[in-house]
Amino acid sequence: AQVRGLIDHYLGNARVLRQGTQKAGLKTFGGVDAPYLWVRTPKGVSSWQAFDMILAEANVVITPGSGFGSKGEGYIRVSAFNSRANAEEVARRLQQLKW
Repeated sequence: AQVRGLIDHYLGNARVLRQGTQKAGLKTFGGVDAPYLWVRTPKGVSSWQAFDMILAEANVVITPGSGFGSKGEGYIRVSAFNSRANAEEVARRLQQLKW
């Protein structure tokens, strides 16, 4: 029951984050059956540029996709391993970014 509760919690966070990235106009993959989301960076924005912008402007740490190899370039990875309040705040902040 405890494990199921944790899984439900993190997948709920992923749903919140997925909705936030999609409302921000970002193409999002995953976060349905796993607590990680892969988010396509806007055209012309590298994964490190997205990382820098999100850190500087939203005060949120994500993972640049290029850290997972060349196929990850052009994506960022967002983790749902956090509290619900933090997931909701990250979703809100990502929606406020001006790409």
